[in-house]
Amino acid sequence: MPNRRNLYFFYRRDEELQEKLLPLFDLARKYNFTVVKDFRDANVIVSIGGDGTFLQAVRKTGFREDCLYAGISITEHLSMYCDFYINDTSKMVEAMANEQIKVRKYPTIEVTVDGESNFLCLNEFSIRSSIIRTFAMDIYIDELYFETFRGDGLIVATPTGSTAYNKSVNGSVVDPLLPCMQVSEIASMNNNSYRTLGSSFILSGDRTLTLMVVQDGNEHPTMAMDNEALSIKHVRKIEVKLSNRVIKTVKLKDNSFWEKVKRTFL
Repeated sequence: MPNRRNLYFFYRRDEELQEKLLPLFDLARKYNFTVVKDFRDANVIVSIGGDGTFLQAVRKTGFREDCLYAGISITEHLSMYCDFYINDTSKMVEAMANEQIKVRKYPTIEVTVDGESNFLCLNEFSIRSSIIRTFAMDIYIDELYFETFRGDGLIVATPTGSTAYNKSVNGSVVDPLLPCMQVSEIASMNNNSYRTLGSSFILSGDRTLTLMVVQDGNEHPTMAMDNEALSIKHVRKIEVKLSNRVIKTVKLKDNSFWEKVKRTFL
């Protein structure tokens, strides 16, 4: 990584983990990297933890396109975003010493609430009822009214996020080479009054998904951007589309998306 020499480590601040990180700091300096204290000075951002920590690292550092992100697992199990294990430095050395490092680009989605608040998601956007009752939303694809959903909620996932919350509700696993987003239902009602597609569906990256929250006393839904909750009252309109911003990660010889899926689920 000849042009990326400033490293920022994102991790929880506790003494036990900081002790484990000391060899990593030494390794970075050995290969002529500078460990910086401010992520704004970095061009490589490394999360230490699990996939949740990686998602937080991307969010807290502003979804930077001018940086390369990497994840280091603190357990013996690698995951979808963590390609390195903290006690095995061989792959880290390979990445640091590689002058022609390959980069993988993960798509993100952009969420706009009531035309004002904008958010990015690497995994998924989810919306659920905040009280113990179902709620309804009119769903539009571009300008087309598609259906009225009533149930517990919806998940809109990126291709990489298709293996997370989306998969737990029987959504499909989608190759991240496809610029798209997937919409999956959470406990939908299907009866004479409400009828939905009843299965997840995939939208092209050129589409805009619009959710109009029916104002029936349940217009304060719980929303989540990846693993971070969002609370906004009197929500009426939510627009979701594929963002033009991507997250860049290290691409090694044995960490393709489908190899990650295999090691995680099979």
